[in-house]
Amino acid sequence: MRWENFRRSSNVSDRRSMGAKTVVGGSGGLFAMALLVWALGGDPTSLLMEGVSRTIQQSAKKPSQLSPEQQNELGSTEDVWGQIVQNYPAPRMVLYAGATDTQCGTGQSAMGPFYCPLDQTVYLDLDFFYELEHKLKAGGDFARAYVIAHEIGHHIQNLQGKLNPNRSNAESVKTELQADCYAGVWAYHVGEFGALESGDLEEALNAAEQIGDDKLQERSQGFAVPDSFTHGSSAQRVKAFKQGFDSGDPRNCN
Repeated sequence: MRWENFRRSSNVSDRRSMGAKTVVGGSGGLFAMALLVWALGGDPTSLLMEGVSRTIQQSAKKPSQLSPEQQNELGSTEDVWGQIVQNYPAPRMVLYAGATDTQCGTGQSAMGPFYCPLDQTVYLDLDFFYELEHKLKAGGDFARAYVIAHEIGHHIQNLQGKLNPNRSNAESVKTELQADCYAGVWAYHVGEFGALESGDLEEALNAAEQIGDDKLQERSQGFAVPDSFTHGSSAQRVKAFKQGFDSGDPRNCN
């Protein structure tokens, strides 16, 4: 992706240099965040099991300077959605290591990237991208950008009043697939900016495939349980992204 085609967003904050944070199991913050993860289609079980009495240590890697890539990635979403949504209120993005405070409770890297609707912020531990590339075999700058664009899709849903905290698994899948479709819309307009390079689309589609519920469950337990899906199968996620990319119109994501 030709990131130089986009400006660097000023809405990215870096908390990676902050010290370790202690999370005590049963605390209101952790429980509230577990509920939020469930509401947004994630699986909070690991958070509640790990939170009995645990210190979240800062990443062993020395935090680097604020990455221009994440600033450009967020800037690209601001440029795209700013053209589509009138008076678009851009969200913030926070980079952190291990754990961080949010208005939705304590965020942990075990959750993966997530969007908090209460403070309209995307939270991202960059170690997730290492896992994405080396464990899930979904590397590439456009794969990373797709992940962020998906979370921005949740911001669009929040602006539309579509984030329902009381939804079923089936409703959660619909919400996640719509966010994938919105990510496809973003990718279409990135192309309109002349920023797509050969292989970019394949990187995004591969990432969508590798983080499908069926593939993740098959990796972790050897089989998939469709009734437990919260984000959609690999095929569904790829189809949703393509739906947005082929049309470039968010109205086709409803």
